[in-house]
Amino acid sequence: MTGTDLAHLPATFTYSFARRQGLSNRRLYRLRDCQLIESLGRGLYRRCDAADVDIDLLEIAYRAPDATLCLTSALARHNLTDAIPASIDIALPRGQRRPRTQAPVAWHLFSPATFSIGRETLRLDAEISIGIYAAERCIIDAFRLRHREGSDLAHEALRRWLRLPGTQPAQLLRMARNFPHAEPALRTALEVLL
Repeated sequence: MTGTDLAHLPATFTYSFARRQGLSNRRLYRLRDCQLIESLGRGLYRRCDAADVDIDLLEIAYRAPDATLCLTSALARHNLTDAIPASIDIALPRGQRRPRTQAPVAWHLFSPATFSIGRETLRLDAEISIGIYAAERCIIDAFRLRHREGSDLAHEALRRWLRLPGTQPAQLLRMARNFPHAEPALRTALEVLL
């Protein structure tokens, strides 16, 4: 019974999806109790035989499809900071609802007009991915929000980025034109470092 049930389920699935596949509450909870699936949060499950992934990011991606790693969390993924944030920095377009998650999330609401600038995707598993800002966008955001994040984060990230092979400050400044509050400080920092 349980092998057949699992055959119809993707690696990560919702309670509603399982019910549409014909699983009763009793069978679903039996799969959980037999440790064939695990609960990732309210109404979200993952098969225990699925490949290891970052469960927190997976939950965030399911709860908010536009979720995008930003600021310190994204800078850490790009190896542009040694800081380890206590919560995961996630950007959403302003006006979107911030879902409840078990994962520790610091929600940031960005302008819908610039939300997609520098947005890439980070594959979590074969079925799902989450947004992540490119290194250049993360640096711009660190300068743009230095009053909240601290200017040390922005300067450290810029210094590390400049040491990477193939970086192009002109490309960074082109992207920064979309963020008038960040461009002057970024331009000044580049003049000092270059």
